[in-house]
Amino acid sequence: MMDGGYWPHGSCDGAGGNLVRLRRRASEFFESLPVAELASEAHRQLWISDWARVAEDYRTLSEFARAGGSSRIAREAWMCSQTAIEVARTLSCREDIADAALADKVATGLKSFEDDAGLAIDRVEIDCFGQEVLAGFFVQGGRRGPCAPAVICVSDEDITRSSMMRRLPAALRRRNMSLLLIDACNSSHHRSFKPEHMLQCCLDYLEARPDVDRQRIAIYGEGAAAPHASRLALWDRRIAAAVCDGGLLTQVMRRAPFRWMTGLKQSDQDGSSTGSMLPSHRLSCPLLVVVGSRSMVREREARELQTLYRQAGADCSIVVPNRIPHPLGEVENFIAVDDFIFEWLDSKLGAGRQLDRVTDL
Repeated sequence: MMDGGYWPHGSCDGAGGNLVRLRRRASEFFESLPVAELASEAHRQLWISDWARVAEDYRTLSEFARAGGSSRIAREAWMCSQTAIEVARTLSCREDIADAALADKVATGLKSFEDDAGLAIDRVEIDCFGQEVLAGFFVQGGRRGPCAPAVICVSDEDITRSSMMRRLPAALRRRNMSLLLIDACNSSHHRSFKPEHMLQCCLDYLEARPDVDRQRIAIYGEGAAAPHASRLALWDRRIAAAVCDGGLLTQVMRRAPFRWMTGLKQSDQDGSSTGSMLPSHRLSCPLLVVVGSRSMVREREARELQTLYRQAGADCSIVVPNRIPHPLGEVENFIAVDDFIFEWLDSKLGAGRQLDRVTDL
């Protein structure tokens, strides 16, 4: 728990308590969001302002603690600030993000993270076949023993590496697990290599680190990166677990021109089976499909994929986040989803408890 003596200006309005309590507060906030008020511009802007203020208070505390030589408090306050910024960003539309005040808070938090986060987070550069360098962040969790499991976390253009950087270190907390956050979907790399080839370089990098257990390396792809994670897990047996789309999106994209030429509608619109959309190859490692924007997979497709895996005696789990619809899109309780994903990874890479095959959050 944070020492109150480190608070600047006596008591910071809007900020108080440690990371665990702030994440619980944010999760409860999402779960209690009334849809009618979420559709109201006035209410939404008020919430964004409140969470941006909480983020600023924690950022001030982080700077104050760092100047006073307390790296632990500075690190925890920094993660609290990033969590609050991500809550504000989740509630925002594109016009809000373009607003100078919110954009400045997002940029400032990421710019200063190396100073405030301490040695727990390192910038890394990964050589890709001697031709390109892939930049990323290595986040070390609460390692127990000489080495720990590691997860390659891959972002896309919409769910950016910056967003993952704000969310995932806080969700990792003291788990016996490290993260490698990279952006293998960056268009500048597509000219030379396929994303899955870039990800194999990340695997090579992790295997060479003495603090990583090379037998327990997982892959986690968000958004458009979920298919890349599936292909890596399919082709490279070094992957011990995968949070991905299970190959579903690739199948949908391959059949899209055929549906366009024949005039066929998507199966979930007419109630027919999506069995023909299931991938022809199965991943050998355990996989988790997160329904919705995290994998761009719909619930029906995910459940049919799981049925296919069960029939083959393989390990496939799905999680269905609680997504709150409103006129600007959907709001997801990213706290609950991130916590579940790490709990699932823990169950496959560590000694975590076994979870249900289907989980509704």
